Amino acid sequence: MSWNLVDTVVLDVDSDRGRVVIKAAGPDNHHIGREITAHQGFTDCLARTGRAARLLHHDRPANQLVMEYLHGSLVQGSVAEFEPDTYWQAGRLARAFHGQAQRLDAHWDAAAVAKSLGWLDKSHRIGPQTAARLREILTAYHPRPVTVVPTHGDWQPRNWLVDEGAIKVIDFGRFEWRPAVSDFHRLAAQQWRKDRRLEEAFFAGYGGDPRISDQWRMQAIHEAIGTAVWAYHVGDERFENQGYRMIAEALTLFE
Repeated sequence: MSWNLVDTVVLDVDSDRGRVVIKAAGPDNHHIGREITAHQGFTDCLARTGRAARLLHHDRPANQLVMEYLHGSLVQGSVAEFEPDTYWQAGRLARAFHGQAQRLDAHWDAAAVAKSLGWLDKSHRIGPQTAARLREILTAYHPRPVTVVPTHGDWQPRNWLVDEGAIKVIDFGRFEWRPAVSDFHRLAAQQWRKDRRLEEAFFAGYGGDPRISDQWRMQAIHEAIGTAVWAYHVGDERFENQGYRMIAEALTLFE
């Protein structure tokens, strides 16, 4: 059940408690800890209606967790990936998840800039002129306090299941407090650009489009850089190429 890009092992197991999913990772992997945090405090709004799994057991120091098995098939690669109703449901689920809490964070914006600059300091295959332009944008930006909410971190069809028409959400390993719009960038870079109806359906389910121009374009820069450099380091060439396209599109927002 793993994507085989990081050191997380995911097992589908028949146990005396029924069918469960076991996740384990090495000591340097932070995804399991994030997922435990998400399940301990923020997934009940989805789990109580069967739209997310329930956490059954966890061992944070050992980087292990056990969850109930969630029935359904992956939306990515299925007919449901390009059906507007999928995105209407995903929008409603995102709004429920984001709407649980919010707080003003005086440091998030500056940390995001520092993280993107850190990505650019690593080895990558972004063109020199493009990398220089990205650095120029990042260093010229003046961070400010931003409103952050509980976010999934990878809200897209590869982390959605469809079960008799109902959309469910899996893999909270990138959970973090972020601006809500950060959960929209994967969709904007992939499915929405192929069919505008999907974007419209998503925000109809979400209850409106919360994207603010300046925040959205900076988020686009952060997501694009992180995608391209991370994918290069894990050897995912398809995702790396998507990152380059995301960078090109993000830069048009600064013209």
